[in-house]
Amino acid sequence: MTSHIRLALAASAGACALALGTTAPALATDSDKAMVSLFHGIPGMTVDVYAGGDELLSDFEPGTVTDPQSLPAGTYDIQIFEAGKGPEGTPALEKKVEVPEGGNATLAAHLDAAGKPQLTAFTNDVSQVDAGTSRLTVRHVAAAPAVDVRAGGQPVFSGLTNPKEDTAEVDAGTVDADVVLAGTDTVAIGPADLNLAEGTGNVVYAWGSAEDENLALATQTFSGMESAPRAVDAGGSGAAVTPNSPDGWLAWAAAAGVVPVTGALVARRTAGRRG
Repeated sequence: MTSHIRLALAASAGACALALGTTAPALATDSDKAMVSLFHGIPGMTVDVYAGGDELLSDFEPGTVTDPQSLPAGTYDIQIFEAGKGPEGTPALEKKVEVPEGGNATLAAHLDAAGKPQLTAFTNDVSQVDAGTSRLTVRHVAAAPAVDVRAGGQPVFSGLTNPKEDTAEVDAGTVDADVVLAGTDTVAIGPADLNLAEGTGNVVYAWGSAEDENLALATQTFSGMESAPRAVDAGGSGAAVTPNSPDGWLAWAAAAGVVPVTGALVARRTAGRRG
């Protein structure tokens, strides 16, 4: 593993490939950008996040998600260290992540089913939803077996395994949700009220460790997805958990020319299980 990566910017089939290390061109257009958020789902480990040797986030605490940031599309070498141990030490996690033009992604640092830290890139669906509805996505990123996700006691997503996700378009409103071990009534997380506003995308992360009895939920919400003419490009937030936008993330974003951007379920499944 190299400790530093030079920045190289090259056009290829209308896309930009980026490896961090210096400032991105100031003339990048919106079409060259992508929206990226970070979610930290490793219990008991405060971390620093680096890209190519440059610190993006410091003292990033478990259960938090950053607001989406607009940045050049490309390939990023992401390194995650226990707080204070980078960039010379051995990262707890390291992965090259491809962020496509116009995409919207969340990079999730979490435990796999066996309890080993891993980094997973999820694509966020921010396309429009029908009037009166909301999009609900559940991501299993916990050290736990397969689970079912229920609303009002009825299964909505069944047999979800780490690190899979499942998505459905649902009626807007407040939903009483919980997570149970697959095929049982044994509650692993919840119940919790989910406020699914019209024209939003709501991502629920089931994270933590079943063995350590610290399973929890975190949510991320994307707005502006109404079918009505007032709809705008989707932004987002981690409103159900404390948003984390440390100076390291914002300073890097500025240096790179980044602009910060701050009920009953219906059986209309909009996407199958992914991951």
